[in-house]
Amino acid sequence: MMSNIIRKAVLLVAGLLLAVSAGAQEGHPLKGSWIGEWKGNQASGDFLFLVLDWDGKKVSGTINPGTDDMVIKTATLNPADWTVHIEADGKAKDKPVSYTLDGKIVNLELPSRSIVGTWKSQNGSGALEVVRQ
Repeated sequence: MMSNIIRKAVLLVAGLLLAVSAGAQEGHPLKGSWIGEWKGNQASGDFLFLVLDWDGKKVSGTINPGTDDMVIKTATLNPADWTVHIEADGKAKDKPVSYTLDGKIVNLELPSRSIVGTWKSQNGSGALEVVRQ
């Protein structure tokens, strides 16, 4: 009788651990939709929407998908310190513009992790903060 109780307790704990570890499987840290601000961006507006994907080898995606979208040409993640570098070309007021976003992933262990850093282009620079949705 006591061994059945112990066996059930062990199975319950094992099941709970399996459920927790399955929930922790988020995939690549950059994959997903990110919403936030690139403050002071008068050419493209203060609000920013990123859609990032991981194909097993590289990160790709789009900045502000829609009519003013910018395809990401380079996106890198340094897992040693969780820094992110993104480059994209687009248009602002019908003129070509190149953006560079540099930041660090904070709260990596949370589904709603953030990238905090800076953005820059020919038209200016400022603070960047986006949160994964």
